Amino acid sequence: MTQSIADPANVSQTNGEPITKRILLLKPRGFCAGVVRAIDIVQIALDTFGAPIYVRKEIVHNSYVVNDLAQKGAIFVSELDEVPAGARVIYSAHGVSPAVRERAKERGLKVIDATCPLVTKVHIEAIKFAKQGYSLVLVGHRDHEEVEGTQGEAPGVTQVVSTVEEVAALVVPDPNKVAYLTQTTLSLDEARYMIGALKKKFPNIVGPHAQDICYATENRQTAVKNVAHGADLVLVVGSRNSSNSNRLVEVSQNIGTHSYLIDKAEDIKPDWLEGVNTVAITAGASAPEILVQEVMVYLQSKGYGTVEEVEVMPENVRFGLPPEIVQAIAEAPPLPAGL
Repeated sequence: MTQSIADPANVSQTNGEPITKRILLLKPRGFCAGVVRAIDIVQIALDTFGAPIYVRKEIVHNSYVVNDLAQKGAIFVSELDEVPAGARVIYSAHGVSPAVRERAKERGLKVIDATCPLVTKVHIEAIKFAKQGYSLVLVGHRDHEEVEGTQGEAPGVTQVVSTVEEVAALVVPDPNKVAYLTQTTLSLDEARYMIGALKKKFPNIVGPHAQDICYATENRQTAVKNVAHGADLVLVVGSRNSSNSNRLVEVSQNIGTHSYLIDKAEDIKPDWLEGVNTVAITAGASAPEILVQEVMVYLQSKGYGTVEEVEVMPENVRFGLPPEIVQAIAEAPPLPAGL
């Protein structure tokens, strides 16, 4: 579905021909099901138990979301030792290692797990392959929380690789007993390239039955691939530490279209728009729609009067809440009459 909204006042002329400055608004964009679930978990916990609610790491990698929840009473900590003994803590959508879970038990913390179900899927695969005696190769960015959590499921047999050079340098006990997994937010092309290198080095390597890259990462990248060639500029709304947002920028740049990652409309530099008639806007899976709308308002103030929403594919995934939250809702006292 494509919708167009045109403002005749925002049409320039070149060689006598009108040129309309336009915005291509990509869909799907923004929040994925795992992010919606994680944010809902924090909000419901605050509503049910009251502030403060502690959250290990950023619940999702977006500064606007984190700041908004912090204002409502969420306290974000780097490690569990910062949480008072016996307090309630939420694990972020990126997941945690068994060592973190054990530490929570030692300190008597009340845990609510907001790990994305698709990240949990990768954890389960890691456990399965390790139990079957495989050496594990995890394709991803080793400083990312998701990778740290997955590697922690089988640290003794898991090696993380980010480049083909690292693949070439891999040494394993049995080259015929190797399995691979990937971070859920990688570039599709990057993952394909890395898996190809692994298969070349280890011809008998095995992998998951279904790819680990999540549906939202794939869909947003596919949308960029379908639209970027028809744009002069691609703006990706997302925070600097958002892996999937950074990958969207790379996808656009690999196509040859200028692209920038922005946290908010104020990050746009006027010189980016020089000679640009068509701007495509998308958002990473942890970026809220309000930031996209603010970018649109800014661009419209700069003369981009036509907005076309380009839906590349529908997206209707939903994830259920964890049992701790479902039980808390069920046990919560009813609201006073009239509220």
